[in-house]
Amino acid sequence: MAQHHDHVDSCNMVKHQVEDLVVREDIMAKAKELANLLTTSEEVQIYQQAEKRIQDNEKIQNLIVQIKKKQKEIVGFEYFKNEDMVKKIEAEMQALQDELDEIPLVQQFQQSQSDINYLLQLIVQVLKDTLSEQINVQAGTEPDLER
Repeated sequence: MAQHHDHVDSCNMVKHQVEDLVVREDIMAKAKELANLLTTSEEVQIYQQAEKRIQDNEKIQNLIVQIKKKQKEIVGFEYFKNEDMVKKIEAEMQALQDELDEIPLVQQFQQSQSDINYLLQLIVQVLKDTLSEQINVQAGTEPDLER
């Protein structure tokens, strides 16, 4: 179990280390509920379908294997300080990556990842805005309207 250490700043306010914070169970339960709800979103459904289709696509899997092999080759040639071979293999790897990136299914998968990231950022922003608004109201201050 982690030890709890409080630190007092110059204003005599107790500061807690992030790793020492304990999140209330009800807050964690709501976060898990929201995460479960998000798995039913259209964005996540599209992502999961694209991921499965990518896993089942022989051409895509072959390109991924080749790219990983090239990455290992680069590490080996970097170890032996063979810059010419590193550059040659990097170019080969980039050509494979370009080929992979041109596949419509891969593009759909990448777009679905981007959509999920946007959704998560939106949720975090709503949480921040709502919390900030509530703190200002409870403290009796004017909300910051310059956002």
